[in-house]
Amino acid sequence: MVSERGLEVLRVIVQDYVASREPVGSKSIVERHSFGVSAATIRNDMALLEDEELIAAPHTSSGRVPTDKGYRVFVDQLADLRPLSAAQRHAIETFLGQSADLDDVLARTVRLLSQLTNQVALVQYPSLATSRVRHIELVPLTPTRVMTVVITDSGRVEQRQVDLSAPADESVLADVRARINAALGGAGLSDAAARLSTLAEDFPPERRSLVAEIATALTEQVLANRQDKLVMAGAANLARTEQDFTGSIYPVLEAIEEQVALLRLFAEMEVDPGGVSARIGRENEGFGLGETSVVTSGYSSPGGSVARLGVLGPTRMDYSNNMAAVRAVARYLSRVLGDA
Repeated sequence: MVSERGLEVLRVIVQDYVASREPVGSKSIVERHSFGVSAATIRNDMALLEDEELIAAPHTSSGRVPTDKGYRVFVDQLADLRPLSAAQRHAIETFLGQSADLDDVLARTVRLLSQLTNQVALVQYPSLATSRVRHIELVPLTPTRVMTVVITDSGRVEQRQVDLSAPADESVLADVRARINAALGGAGLSDAAARLSTLAEDFPPERRSLVAEIATALTEQVLANRQDKLVMAGAANLARTEQDFTGSIYPVLEAIEEQVALLRLFAEMEVDPGGVSARIGRENEGFGLGETSVVTSGYSSPGGSVARLGVLGPTRMDYSNNMAAVRAVARYLSRVLGDA
């Protein structure tokens, strides 16, 4: 059983090791922190922490470093989520508030989160599997070319250009647009695709070819990118911390690029909006990320679903700062998307 002082010793070992990357000894603890006890007493506390496998000696006669278990106790019991400064909060509000659409706001989010934490930042797109069609727009570009635009309730916008086999005037397109929105408005993406497959049959014979061409493009759009995906930034931050990994960082970089492992890991983590969760070191071995930690929170999309954002880095990371930043950015992102 670890005493209260022992937990405080663990706290300063984590904090000092994260700050310096140097093993922490009892002498430096006594000199740097006000425990009011001797170095011998601190050594006894450290011995108990070592017995509990919360710290370990990387070399003979060296100081101690936190283990994955030690980081877990720190995150669960000792981490102090310091509020962001007024300047940081203002930067988040200003930077995210300038976003033009969902793609832009998520791209800005990962750049901002990477800068705040010096880690790899990850943001999951709101799931399109549960999205619904908010609006369909048909924009005539030329008599034989139309831009089809699909807008979902999660804020996603898909658009493409369609070359028609025959000219179509604006009044015809307006009628087609109105009837398509009546048929698809509020429909889930899978239902929308099914409705589009028979949509041309509801039109007069002279318009069926035009409607079929438009419906084909719209079907591809509503089904496009339905699988989950991530936006990322800050891979260079991982390269700067290469010393924190015992082997090569390339497997970690490959996992980040692959996305599949990260999406599976995200799916296992808590996603309550406003909450923060962390997976540390060996807890991530099944995903090929056994030397990394992932800190995530959930954010709310306009469609009501909850998606995840977070940071990934070595286990030697500033958990308190990173957790506070992830939580704050998630809250601001929910607010920005809620106002969209």
